[in-house]
Amino acid sequence: MSEIEYKEIHEFTKEDLQDLFLSVEWSSGHFPEKLQIAMRNFETVISAWDGDKLVGMICAMDDGIMTAYVHYLLVRPEYQDKGIGKELVLRVKEIYKDYLRIVVVGYDEEIGFYENCGFEKADDASPLFITDLWT
Repeated sequence: MSEIEYKEIHEFTKEDLQDLFLSVEWSSGHFPEKLQIAMRNFETVISAWDGDKLVGMICAMDDGIMTAYVHYLLVRPEYQDKGIGKELVLRVKEIYKDYLRIVVVGYDEEIGFYENCGFEKADDASPLFITDLWT
């Protein structure tokens, strides 16, 4: 692994997005055209690259002043546990440092990672979804 380069860009090839999302078995990877549009529409997209290989990304949306929502955070399995995910979160936290709240939905096996990044699990709230995705 060479040095990881971080970019704030919104344009990606369908192949890069599909490859990254399917590497972590996210069903949204089966809709690369929709992912391309989503990336253009997110307020914040930070991607991690090993040369010309997309190895991770974080995407967030916000209301412009108070609350930001991290929608995607993913890192290819072979690049996990190398600090890439944490660096992506740190960059988002810096962008939204003046906001009152940054929200992320973390699945049970991810809670420890997010807590290590400074997030706190709510005792009185649970995420709710309406979805056609299967992961």
